[in-house]
Amino acid sequence: PQVMALELLSPAGSPEALRAAVQSGCGAVYLGWGDFNARRSAKNFTDEEFATAIRYCHVRGVRVFLTLNTLLTDRELPLALDAARTACRLGVDSVLVQDWGLFDLLRQALPDLPLHASTQMSVFTSGGVDELYRDGCERVVIARECSGADTAAACRSCPAEIEIFGHGALCMCYSGQCEMSALIGGRSGNRGTCAQPCRLPYGFNASAKNAYPLSLKDSCLAGRIAEMERMGVSCLKLEGRMKRPEYVAVITDIYSRLIREGRKPTPAEKKDLELAFSRSGFTEDYWQGRRGPAMFGTRPENAPEPKELFAAARTRYEKGDARTVPIHFSCVCQSGQPASLTVWDGDGHAVTVSGAVPEPAQNKALTAADLEARLQKTGGTAFRCADGSAQVEDGLFLSAGAVNALRRDALAALEEARCAVPERRELEFAPLPDADCAAEAPKLTVSVSAWAQAEALLPLSPARLYVPLELLAERDALPELSGEWCAVLPRVWRDRDESQLRQWLAHARALGVTAALAGNIGHLSILRDSGLRIYGDFGLNVFNSRALNYLRQKGLASACLSFELRFPQLRDIRKILPAEAIVYGRLPLMITENCLVQNETGCRLSEENAAVPRQAPCRKPNYLQDRTGARFPLLPAYGHRTEIQNSAPVWLADKPEWKHCGLSFARLRFTTETPEECRKIYRAYLDGSPAPNAFTRGLYYRGVE
Repeated sequence: PQVMALELLSPAGSPEALRAAVQSGCGAVYLGWGDFNARRSAKNFTDEEFATAIRYCHVRGVRVFLTLNTLLTDRELPLALDAARTACRLGVDSVLVQDWGLFDLLRQALPDLPLHASTQMSVFTSGGVDELYRDGCERVVIARECSGADTAAACRSCPAEIEIFGHGALCMCYSGQCEMSALIGGRSGNRGTCAQPCRLPYGFNASAKNAYPLSLKDSCLAGRIAEMERMGVSCLKLEGRMKRPEYVAVITDIYSRLIREGRKPTPAEKKDLELAFSRSGFTEDYWQGRRGPAMFGTRPENAPEPKELFAAARTRYEKGDARTVPIHFSCVCQSGQPASLTVWDGDGHAVTVSGAVPEPAQNKALTAADLEARLQKTGGTAFRCADGSAQVEDGLFLSAGAVNALRRDALAALEEARCAVPERRELEFAPLPDADCAAEAPKLTVSVSAWAQAEALLPLSPARLYVPLELLAERDALPELSGEWCAVLPRVWRDRDESQLRQWLAHARALGVTAALAGNIGHLSILRDSGLRIYGDFGLNVFNSRALNYLRQKGLASACLSFELRFPQLRDIRKILPAEAIVYGRLPLMITENCLVQNETGCRLSEENAAVPRQAPCRKPNYLQDRTGARFPLLPAYGHRTEIQNSAPVWLADKPEWKHCGLSFARLRFTTETPEECRKIYRAYLDGSPAPNAFTRGLYYRGVE
């Protein structure tokens, strides 16, 4: 197949979808195999199908990427490593990873296996891309929310390959940061079982109207391919491992043609893309750096299937092998010598095989033209003959069976050459260090969203007081605190914000702040020269002991563990670093690029990317209400984004387990509480009191799928 400057990566949620993708012109496929991928409810592949799939793709020049992009417990890590080892031995071209522990294991145990950073790693800045590249990631899949300008900056910043989602469903929340499905229904998007609560209706504040404020239209960047190629994007990814094979065939066929022919889609192609699947049409607003209500759309449950379009697509990919590899041959047939056939492709593979010794001709002698014509018959294989030549000594005969065997052996040898597994080392990985930072009982820390909350909590002497960096920027001085002042960096930002963030960090340090909370891998490049101690926040999704060790190697001094873990799992994680868990508060369900209040009522902000001003309407209490009447508060986030909070706070004051997990710190997360409520809750955790109002135990007892 033609080598494309921009690799087209298609979804293969089943063997049939893989065939549809390959026959429709993709350059690579991504697929799930085993229990550790972000689409566990797709059909995925059995062991035998997986090995067959790799061979099917490789002989046709298509690369295969294995998705191991979920969070993993300590018990699951060895199984995931075994899966990666098997895939490596079968010749898989790369593995997509989310979990820091698995990432660390793979670079040690399988150092020659290319690693791709999944979009679940929540990378959207050049610093994040560079961090991962220096740690051994060949390619980074950046967040869907990145604009063309953000993408160009990432491409310029370092040699890592940049992959973007070019077509398909858009998650409302930044990938890897969504907890809505996990906390509401126990089905974790970080573990591959998302139930898509973003596609359900919600009312806004007191309004009972059931709108769909979290349901984004599908993305379609079919008209932006030339821009991607100019800026150096390596790979355009099509979303859809849960979709039908016919859908995969339609969109792969169109995008492969656009890339091959260097053009924009025709009106007919746009219509076919929309017919195949869309939600009230498409959007490319994120790519253009825009957001707003026009991006949102739904799809009726009874939307008709485009039967004619899908039937035509199915006929195309089922009718034989449209994806054949052009080959060339040269054959020599001499008296007393075995016939010799050399076959080569355009990718640098060449093989030579020997056959029968030709006999003297009794009747009609073999001619070069006859031999060439027979050798060109490659039907039923993945090859097609581009050209060939034969040299035949006069007066010789070679049976049809002997010629067929010669051709068959040569094509089999060429197939083996194309499917040869590269030599890759399999090494022992380092055991976890002996460090034991487990504590007898955790010290209480607090995070606040307003100054009044912080001031109310000061007399209670929390071990750490976490304050958003933008709030610290407003202060000229800080009151005395027996514990530690700690700045919380925005969980989402962009390259263009970093000079301001650095200025604010310098100001915070001058105020007496001694540490910063990093919730994203891209924070590390900002914090390393800040002079502040670095603590890991929940956004890093620490799910196992090796993830803690990875962060220890990165220079972090402590880390918050994922609140998707159950108490026994929290307890069993080796405390290689001092560990923290959130034991009170409304847990964050989503962080969204769109300001949901702006979309509903307008916020009248002049500077779109500034920290949200005090007087903005999205500062006032706002909430979404679901069909059960549960209310989810909406908090403004840096950059005029929204953080959706859970309807009820986690309450564990009256439970002993959190005190016996070896945690060094236990965090009370204050969001919508009044200053007086903050004080009462803190004291309740000192006293072990029962909850005064409606509450949840989070996922600490029930866990997630």
